This record gives sequence, structure tokens and C-alpha cells, in this order.
Amino acid sequence: MAEKKTPNLKDGTRVYHVAKREDGKWAVKFAGGDKVIKLFDTQKEALEFTKVMAKNQDGKVLVHNSKGANKGKIKKK
Repeated sequence: MAEKKTPNLKDGTRVYHVAKREDGKWAVKFAGGDKVIKLFDTQKEALEFTKVMAKNQDGKVLVHNSKGANKGKIKKK
């Protein structure tokens, strides 16, 4: 059985994911969540919204690659 991701880090930090959907929209979700918090037409809009949410909630933002061999994987900075 696959282990389900938890929405918080061990220290209680909220984790938000920004990922491109098959329909071309950018979705913002909690880690481990099934429901989309909000949809955006561009990655920039999604990141601006998510950064504000993460700052207000003392959270963290993770962005998934949208193209290439690493599609769907979290971007490394």
C-alpha cells in the first residue's frame, strides 16, 4: 500500500504544491490533498497567489516541472 503524503512537515509547516494540469491550467493544492485550492492560467499567477498564502500560513511552496524528462517532479533550486 502506498504511503499517503502528509499536508504538513514534521514541524507543522503547511506545504503547497503548484503543478500544471493536462488541460494547461496551473493548480495549487495542499501536499497530500485531493482537492485543488485554486486554478490559474499561468504559472506566474499561481506562484504569486501561493507565495502570499504560504507567507500568511508560515508555509512552504513546491513547484513541479511542466516539461521535459522531469515533468511532474519537483523543481530543485
